[in-house]
Amino acid sequence: MSVSELSTSAQNYLKAVWSLGEWSEESVTVSAIAERVGVRLSSVSDAMRKLGEQGLVEHTRYGAIALSAQGRAHALAMVRRHRLIETFLVRDLGYGWEEVHDEAEQLEHAVSDLLVERLDAHLGRPSRDPHGDPIPAADGSVDQPEAQLLATLPAGTRVRVERISDADPRLLTFCAAQGIVVGAELEVREGPEFSDALEVSLVGSSGAVPLGRSATEAIWASETGGA
Repeated sequence: MSVSELSTSAQNYLKAVWSLGEWSEESVTVSAIAERVGVRLSSVSDAMRKLGEQGLVEHTRYGAIALSAQGRAHALAMVRRHRLIETFLVRDLGYGWEEVHDEAEQLEHAVSDLLVERLDAHLGRPSRDPHGDPIPAADGSVDQPEAQLLATLPAGTRVRVERISDADPRLLTFCAAQGIVVGAELEVREGPEFSDALEVSLVGSSGAVPLGRSATEAIWASETGGA
């Protein structure tokens, strides 16, 4: 069965379950899904029951929600649609990376499987979207980049930005203005004492940008060496 045969609601729930666990080790719960999708707890509980009856999700110990093999395949198909659309909007239609999430949320339910494959070919089969999130391949495989939250990386290192969360468009706008984009290399230093911040500078640049927790916990990076 194609993911296109599922209802929009089911598509959203399956994608939410997978996305919540993509960059986090925490269990996926009904309350986390409700917050992500923007609905009441009772609505999520009812939806999980129905998806469970269809064999798409499983309730595990302590109330956690997990995807079945078929549920995971459908979730990845939706993630693939979303991220290919985002990439197309940025590369071909001139959207800013802070603008594309909501557009893709609407369009992902309307496109056909054929259009998704044509988009993938047209874009040169990209492996990452504009925010650095991996784009699942047609076979469901995911090339997850090795990256850590910037907040967890030690000061005094040089890092490459691998991913920036698209949860806050204002952060994306700020980062773009500072040159902090996917692929950028940064030197990381400790911020002022008691500031709970880091200071970063683009490699080769003398200017430093202070980043608080709201930023360092939304940016994933990989170490490339000492600063």
